Amino acid sequence: MKVGVLGSGTVGQTLAAGFLKHGHEVMIGTREPAKLADWNKANPKARIGGSSEAAKFGEVVVLAVKGGAAADALRGAGKANLAGKTIVDACNPIADAPPVHGVLQFFTGPNESLLEQLQREFPDAHLVKAFNSVGAPGMINPQYAGGVRPTMFICGNNDAAKETVARILDQFGWETADMGAVEAARAIEPLCMLWCILGFTKNEWTHAFKLLHK
Repeated sequence: MKVGVLGSGTVGQTLAAGFLKHGHEVMIGTREPAKLADWNKANPKARIGGSSEAAKFGEVVVLAVKGGAAADALRGAGKANLAGKTIVDACNPIADAPPVHGVLQFFTGPNESLLEQLQREFPDAHLVKAFNSVGAPGMINPQYAGGVRPTMFICGNNDAAKETVARILDQFGWETADMGAVEAARAIEPLCMLWCILGFTKNEWTHAFKLLHK
């Protein structure tokens, strides 16, 4: 596939490298191309452009920016360039405030989610929440004892888009748990909080979630 990545931070770079590893074409959209100079040397097949270029380029678009910048990033990409496409939303609504006893603060309430806000503003795009409940180093083909595949929880309103994301997750070494429509992001986004508690309190950053079925 052709994949456009919106965001040039650690998560954007990690996911872009993962898509390249698995044979996809990638363009990263950024306002700071100089920030990617070293990364691009290590990943010479990747293209660098602006947000609208990356969105237009991608059959699938990955949104990997700070939660507070997510809507602006999609606006910069252009609604027309996103219409009808699968948008992988890896963002979390983390507030600009320090954690309390290891618990992050969100700028959303318990009965809303960032994914819902974005889907309302961009109704013609097919947003799917994914990659928000693990740290960047563990996103691509993570290795755990016994070869167990960790679980990535996803949600979104479009079944075909979720199937596309499930195929990507399978390539990247994950089991997919589809939790349903966008409202499920109210439960999935706080998994970031839970995941980070071990990091902030015990300096453990390599874990992942696993859903067990009986």
